[in-house]
Amino acid sequence: MRVTGPAPRPQSLLLSFLGDEVLGRGVCVYTGSVIEVFRRAGVGEQATRSTLTRMVGRGLLSRRREGRRTYVGLTDRSEAILRDGERRIWKTGAVNRGWDGTWTLLGFSLPESWQRQRHDLRSQLTWAGFGALLNGLWIAPGEVDVSGIVAELGLAAQVKVFRAHADAGMDIAEMIDDTWDLHELAVRYRDFDTAWRPYASGRADLAVEDALALRLRLTAEWLQVIRGDPRLPERHLPADWPAAGAEKTFRVVHAALEAPARDAARRLIETIAVT
Repeated sequence: MRVTGPAPRPQSLLLSFLGDEVLGRGVCVYTGSVIEVFRRAGVGEQATRSTLTRMVGRGLLSRRREGRRTYVGLTDRSEAILRDGERRIWKTGAVNRGWDGTWTLLGFSLPESWQRQRHDLRSQLTWAGFGALLNGLWIAPGEVDVSGIVAELGLAAQVKVFRAHADAGMDIAEMIDDTWDLHELAVRYRDFDTAWRPYASGRADLAVEDALALRLRLTAEWLQVIRGDPRLPERHLPADWPAAGAEKTFRVVHAALEAPARDAARRLIETIAVT
C-alpha cells in the first residue's frame, strides 16, 4: 500500500474489519485470518494478537475454540458500535443538508469534587457531536438523544436537556465558529481527500492483493474523520467546506476496491457459522 500518513490504531482497523467481514453474516472469524489481513495492512502479529485479547477482555469480542483453532465473533456491544458506524457511513453521511433549525441544549451542574464524572460527561458529549457553548451549557445540531449517556453515567439529576431554535437575529455561523474547531475538522477532511484521491482518479498503483487491506484502512480512516464531525448545518459553514468532496472520494475509492477486496477476502478469511 502507498497511502501516506499514520495508520489508524489497530482497534479501529479491527472494528472496520469486523464491520466489513463479520457484521450481519452470522459467522466467527479465524484469528489467523485476522493476523494475515492485518500483516498486509502493516500491523504486526503481536499488535494484532494484543488487540484481539484486549477486545475480548472489554466485551467487544467473543472467543470460540474449534479444535486447535481460535475464532472470534461479535457481542451485542460490538454489534451496536458497528451498526452505528454503518449508519454514519452509508445513511447519515458527512454533509448535513436537511437541518430543520433545531438544536439540542444540555446543561449540567456537578460538584467540584466530581472531576471524573465531569470528564466522562464532556468526553461522551463531544463524541455525540456537542460543543461547549458556555460554561456548563453544551449544544448540538438537531435532536440528539442523550438519555443513554446520562443514564450510563448516573447523572440524571444533574443534567437538563432542551430542544431550541435560535432567535432571528442570532449569527449562527459565528456561534458555530466559536463553539467548534472548524479549522481542525476541515484539515482532517482535506488530508483524507488528498491521501485517497489518487485511488479515485486511477493515478495510484493498485495491486489486487492489496485491495482488502486498502479497503480496511480506507474505512477506518473515514470513520475516524466523520466520528469527530458534529454534522453542523451546511448552510452555516464556510463555502469551501471540504466534507462533500472527501465523502465523494471515499465512496468512489470504496466502490473501486469492492470487487478485488471481496475476491481477496474469499482467499484469505476463514469463518465458521455462529452456533
